[in-house]
Amino acid sequence: MHVPDGFIDAPVSLAAGVAAAGAVAVSLRGARRELDERTAPLAGLVAAFIFAVQMLNFPVAAGTSGHLLGGALAAILVGPYTGVLCVSVVLLMQGLLFADGGLTALGVNIVTMGVVTVVVAYAVFRGLVKLLPDSRRSITVAAFAGALLSVPAAAAFFTLLYALGGTTDVPIAKVFGAMVGVHVLIGIGEAVITAATVGAVIAVRPDLVHGARGLSAPLKLRVGGELVDAPAAPAAVPLAARSTKPVWITGLVAALALAGIVSFYASSSPDGLEKVAADKGIDQKVTEHAAADSPLADYSVKDVSDARLSGGLAGVIGVGATVVVGTGVFWTVRRRRGADLTAASTAVPAA
Repeated sequence: MHVPDGFIDAPVSLAAGVAAAGAVAVSLRGARRELDERTAPLAGLVAAFIFAVQMLNFPVAAGTSGHLLGGALAAILVGPYTGVLCVSVVLLMQGLLFADGGLTALGVNIVTMGVVTVVVAYAVFRGLVKLLPDSRRSITVAAFAGALLSVPAAAAFFTLLYALGGTTDVPIAKVFGAMVGVHVLIGIGEAVITAATVGAVIAVRPDLVHGARGLSAPLKLRVGGELVDAPAAPAAVPLAARSTKPVWITGLVAALALAGIVSFYASSSPDGLEKVAADKGIDQKVTEHAAADSPLADYSVKDVSDARLSGGLAGVIGVGATVVVGTGVFWTVRRRRGADLTAASTAVPAA
């Protein structure tokens, strides 16, 4: 759902940019409360993982594909404020390096793909977690539902922006019906990916899942056809004190494999927004991307003729760049929190 330059006019794009800047500023402050020494580097990994999975377009209908938006996954794994920052980092890297998503439309994309998906997904997720039994399965089910609803919500919000500042004269009802219809299908794929990823992490390190903090239900194992409580971790090594390095390495290897190898087998069909734009004629005034001459434009490495190698290298470079930039951002946010706590603890009360 990367909106290119030319879909939305300058005034609405500028307003969206201001809104996106405000959301990022609020998220930078909120992320200080969400991040600690263990989760700060993992947040950078989450951004890189979202980048990798977004390269895996999956077919959803005849001639149409979809890809992960990532807001739900990021919000549940590392928190809603940090989640907005994760998606923003991904969109920035995609726009600057890979000419994916317009630069003048960056604010539109951050608000649509980042803020809206995070707010809707996390609200649904938290609401269901309060209603469902206190278990890890409930976390996964709630993650599925939040992700499922976040995608058509983002499509509906794009339609609102198009109604306010669309550059072509297309009936809004047609745009809304087409956008929401196809993105409901894409939402199913988003929900499956999100639930599977959250379930995998929570199975091994529930303490690293922001949305599962405070979960008290014991892990169940199937032994001899019956479910039994898993043995508790040794008291001498609390779960929260275990190193996050194995999780970080496993996640990075998975992201590199997805972007560098599996992405070659992704669907080549246009995604939901591209298909609707072509069918309804809302792409008539699209402009060339400012980074069209980038050596990584269109997720390929310039002057590498082999398509498989070119795409794989581009994916690996993208994952590496995103994890470096993301980790740098989140470590800076975390250190700022530490500085604030130190200043607060050393402040002398007024007489």
